Amino acid sequence: MKFTISREALLKPLQLVAGVVERRQTLPVLSNILIVVEGHQLSMTGTDLEVEMVARIELEQEAESGSITVPAKKLMDICKSLPDHVDIELTLTGQKVTIKGGRSRFTLATLPAAEFPNVEDGPENLEIGIPQDKLRHLIERTSFAMAQQDVRYYLNGMLLELEGTRLRTVATDGHRLATSICDVEAQIDQKQQVIVPRKGILELGRLLEDSDKEARLVVGSSHIRVNTGTFIFTSKLVDGKFPDYERVIPRGGDKLLIADRQELRSVLSRIAILSNEKYRGVRLALSDGYLQVTANNPEQEEAEETLAVDYAGPSLEIGFNVNYLLDALQILPEQMVKLTMQDPNSSALVEAVEATDSLYVIMPMRM
Repeated sequence: MKFTISREALLKPLQLVAGVVERRQTLPVLSNILIVVEGHQLSMTGTDLEVEMVARIELEQEAESGSITVPAKKLMDICKSLPDHVDIELTLTGQKVTIKGGRSRFTLATLPAAEFPNVEDGPENLEIGIPQDKLRHLIERTSFAMAQQDVRYYLNGMLLELEGTRLRTVATDGHRLATSICDVEAQIDQKQQVIVPRKGILELGRLLEDSDKEARLVVGSSHIRVNTGTFIFTSKLVDGKFPDYERVIPRGGDKLLIADRQELRSVLSRIAILSNEKYRGVRLALSDGYLQVTANNPEQEEAEETLAVDYAGPSLEIGFNVNYLLDALQILPEQMVKLTMQDPNSSALVEAVEATDSLYVIMPMRM
């Protein structure tokens, strides 16, 4: 096996593929990436047995076919360290790979391609096409609310729901919930719900481009696959039942606050400086036309600021984790936001005044 490729053509696909590889592996071959050359096509594959990423690159120069696995981190570090616009030549001789770039030469140990595992996937239930920017938008709007290492393992991921002509994403960590929805050019007769693990969602978000190029989304009983043409992403699904998110979304809140998103974000960020470092609580006091935000901490320090808002209901005091509010306000792109509340013990609904494709539910906290 032998091929030549420019550093720039190799680096981004290599970084995406190597991102899937776990550093500490029980199987040595899982620290490697699989490199296969067939004709003018180079493919690189990385996996941790849960998530698999395949990158395909068209080679401009003649190449010798072959396959081998090489250490992912070392290969990536070598490529990153080489000068810009240098051509990289990779040659397999026996059980060693030689990498040449400019005046540098590296020799890496390898493991046979036959030892490299595939992520097994079962029968496919559904396949649809979706613009990459739409899918990326859904992930960006909801992924921050996924749980991390929660014992309720089904929360450590994101729900993808396909029904009719719509694709919805939902994430929750038990204290807040984020959901976003978009239309797809397909008609799904039977509702499909799958949970994609946290790592798979984060890697998929890195992979998708901010363009209207189509990605093929394939949903199976135990796996999900996204094919962008250049990359093929495959992830096992979480075997569990996601909570009924419809029951969590509060209905009938009668206290409506409308504010400038950036102004509200700035006030919350300032007041948060003196909130309790562990619990991160802030108190919101609503009165006619005004919102007062206060925080204090165990050192008896206090912060307080008043913001003019559009609010005409009865007075209300309610506490929230300020990080949850800031996360929702950061992800909404619109200028004006609305908070719908009912009482100090009920969840608040955060959404844009204009758009209705994304909404956020935040549970209150006792203060």
